[in-house]
Amino acid sequence: MKTKLYLTQILERKQAGFFILIDPDKTPIEILSNRVEAGIRAGVDAFLVGGSLLHTADFDNYVQELKQNSLDRPVIIFPGDVNQVSGKADAILFLSLLSGRNPQHLIGSQVMAAPIIRRLQLETLSTAYLLVESGRPTSAEFISGTRPLPRHKIDIAVAHALAAQYLGFEYIYLEAGSGAELPVPVEMILAISRVVDIPLIVGGGIKSADEAAERIAAGASFIVTGNVLEQQTDDQFLLHLGRVFL
Repeated sequence: MKTKLYLTQILERKQAGFFILIDPDKTPIEILSNRVEAGIRAGVDAFLVGGSLLHTADFDNYVQELKQNSLDRPVIIFPGDVNQVSGKADAILFLSLLSGRNPQHLIGSQVMAAPIIRRLQLETLSTAYLLVESGRPTSAEFISGTRPLPRHKIDIAVAHALAAQYLGFEYIYLEAGSGAELPVPVEMILAISRVVDIPLIVGGGIKSADEAAERIAAGASFIVTGNVLEQQTDDQFLLHLGRVFL
């Protein structure tokens, strides 16, 4: 089944979907299967893989190992740069950083990646990436060399989201960034969900089931957690978080 259809069916069955973001630099391949199994037990709908930096030598092998353990859950690349492309994944978020004004991340990297993606016949999920101020600088902000959207300027965020929809993007990713101090504001999600018709992916800084539930109620279509899971040693936390999506 195509990943896009799979995600559509998730939203037909329940209010929101649950993604785990796995960073190869923070989750060694030796413990990858344990992380994936814990996610499946908690009801994760898909696994994102990628990071702002990539010290891991063999991204292709890492994605293959993730896919072998993910059962029927799709593995979707969340690329930090053009080097994070692999034919072992089910799909890739074909991102454009619309919140910034750096042409490399608006279109430059996409042009470089496009022929590779076509050769690999990798399914693309056209996604507008909107980085939101999170209380402190994040890796995504620093590496991209762009300023995030001010978290208290809801009208600016809404205008960017509308532009994304009018440009033909299939998804909007509201991102506070890895290790964010504060998640994307509920008020921002609510305002955007009222004016756009495409699914909202929301991630970064979500540290509890309550924070996830608040953002689902505001209109988030998919919730992404990552950094908080790397700090947890108890799978009960993940199971508790997963119950929000039942």
